[in-house]
Amino acid sequence: KVEVEYLIQLSALNLKNCPPLPEMSTEKLRLLVENFTHEQAEEVKSIEKTINHDVKAVEYFLKQQLENLDLGAWMEFVHFGLTSQDINNTAIPLSLHDCYLALIRPTINGLVNRLKSIAETWKDIPMLARTHGQPATPVRLGKEMMVFVERLEVQLSLLDSVPFKAKFGGATGGFNAHLIAYPSVDWVQFGNRFVENLGLQRSRFTTQIEHYDCMAAFFDGLSRIHTILIDLCRDVWQYISLDYFKQKINAGEVGSSAMPHKVNPIDFENAEGNLGIANALFHHFSTKLPISRLQRDLSDSTVLRNVGVPLGHCLVAFQSINKGLNKIEVNEAWIRADLADHVEVLSEAIQTILRREGYPKPYEALKNLSRKGERLSMSDLSQFIDQLEVRYEIKHELHTLRVENYIGVGF
Repeated sequence: KVEVEYLIQLSALNLKNCPPLPEMSTEKLRLLVENFTHEQAEEVKSIEKTINHDVKAVEYFLKQQLENLDLGAWMEFVHFGLTSQDINNTAIPLSLHDCYLALIRPTINGLVNRLKSIAETWKDIPMLARTHGQPATPVRLGKEMMVFVERLEVQLSLLDSVPFKAKFGGATGGFNAHLIAYPSVDWVQFGNRFVENLGLQRSRFTTQIEHYDCMAAFFDGLSRIHTILIDLCRDVWQYISLDYFKQKINAGEVGSSAMPHKVNPIDFENAEGNLGIANALFHHFSTKLPISRLQRDLSDSTVLRNVGVPLGHCLVAFQSINKGLNKIEVNEAWIRADLADHVEVLSEAIQTILRREGYPKPYEALKNLSRKGERLSMSDLSQFIDQLEVRYEIKHELHTLRVENYIGVGF
């Protein structure tokens, strides 16, 4: 695509010996790109086996196609003045750009919308929080899902702001060959326009290759989204382990080869594993690609050939998360029972009201009550409140406190 579009836009300059391509021929060349077949790809690879150069093989293939279309007069303007990385460093960010817009972004959007829907459904369910694994101030289950929605939306916004940059400037970035052949043409302007017409931005100052800083930022941004989703997978896994969530049972599935009773949270485990693989590769990409010895070494090419691998892993992970979310159901009865069994979390509410009323050392009083090593009951709290030296209306306010109502603001 990049080679064909370059030839078309180069010919539009009406240079010496490179007049504008006939409109019908331009359409045929673009159809060649649009309808590119497996067999034609094999032709390119066959050429590459002989010459041992991938981009040059594409150039020779296109020259043959021009001959087939009676466009031999333009043959030597295929890849005119360019180096391989003008093609690779435009085609690869273009592929990433298209992949992100067509596959990655819509799939993440679908996950975010699914989480929003779940959060709305669960927004009024009170739940015991756990900080450091210990019972803590109650929350709303829906709010806990919205935590992930907000985190993902913020990171998506940051990711959307990362430009997809291309290197397009000849052998070492200065359009040297172009300028020596046609000194009257503003090649910088041409290069900018060419790249922008593809939906990318051109890096103005480069070596032989793109410096990859923005590509690294893209990988880092996607990696942060993956990290948030790993956090989600682990939390949901933990809620399943606590029996807060039940998994819908498929009668034909087996959870364990030895234990018939098991229904494992395999979708979230699968997603966590795939996201971890993707992030490991993204980390290598983002720390390796921006580093190149002087004007060029070949180590970036080896890495760039693998950018599709982590994207495949992340798409599998996204599908697994969505599948897992569709299988879980809230065990509301158990969530409420567990919350009711931990009335000690009301000690925060009681000591805060006592602070408001100027009661001496309320935190210490509740600390002594709630850390005796025995589970507190509502009766214990009631007796504690009765012996407080405060006004009747304050005692009445404290007696009305319930764990299921101490859940903070909603949304």
